[in-house]
Amino acid sequence: MTRRVASMTVAIAALGLISATQPTAAPMAQDTTAPAPAAAPSGYLPRGGAPSSLALVPPPPQPGSAALARDEEANRAAVRTGPRWEIATLDADLSTPAAVQAFSCAADVDISQASTPRLYALLRRSLIDMGGSTYPTKTKYLRTRPFAATGTAMCTPAYDAVLRRDGSYPSGHSAIGWGWGLIIAAAAPERAEQILARGRAFGHSRLICNVHWLSDVEEGRVMGAATVARLQAVPEFRTDLEAARAEILAARQAGKRPTRDCAAEAAALAGG
Repeated sequence: MTRRVASMTVAIAALGLISATQPTAAPMAQDTTAPAPAAAPSGYLPRGGAPSSLALVPPPPQPGSAALARDEEANRAAVRTGPRWEIATLDADLSTPAAVQAFSCAADVDISQASTPRLYALLRRSLIDMGGSTYPTKTKYLRTRPFAATGTAMCTPAYDAVLRRDGSYPSGHSAIGWGWGLIIAAAAPERAEQILARGRAFGHSRLICNVHWLSDVEEGRVMGAATVARLQAVPEFRTDLEAARAEILAARQAGKRPTRDCAAEAAALAGG
């Protein structure tokens, strides 16, 4: 296994991309040379089949540039208190079933293994493809994350050691959030605006969490969109997406509504 693939596997495991039902080592004990966990979920695309971020996003902002000054100003302006901070902390958890619940209010349906199993499985698999698409650039530049660069707090201190080793640019969380937004919006087009807004907010949570710069988040969205475009050519993905459309309608008719406090979530997201 190459060092890049090994590093990506450890970061994915540490940040929760492996099902929460599968035990992982504590972040401080992770070894970047460790082999991939045997039970890691697979995406729709073969290894190396995801779009390469090296081909699609520019290098990260350079010292002294206007782009870096913009990143630094956005970091200073981020609201890191109250309900929006709490939502950002929830959005940081990419383990299933927690992560997919972030879109339940926007889609107006309980997104879970019990209520929408086909959509749940589709999101869990596509997460691997979208997160992995960011790693060629992450690994090449190993951009320092803002909490480490500024010596300030972030929302997931338990992952401090892992995040310091994992490149900041572009954001895998943002790629996943925007990609999931595109997928769920395709499955529930009548709620597309709400769903895409939630996907954007999911990525913005990384800026609020102080673990990504603004440009990390923006270029992560590019990779999420590129990966969803690539997935359109995979027959299994298209089949699962069609099944998810029917499943969402059936779940709504069965009264399977979001379990989150959607009014409180909307108020928190409106704050930034």
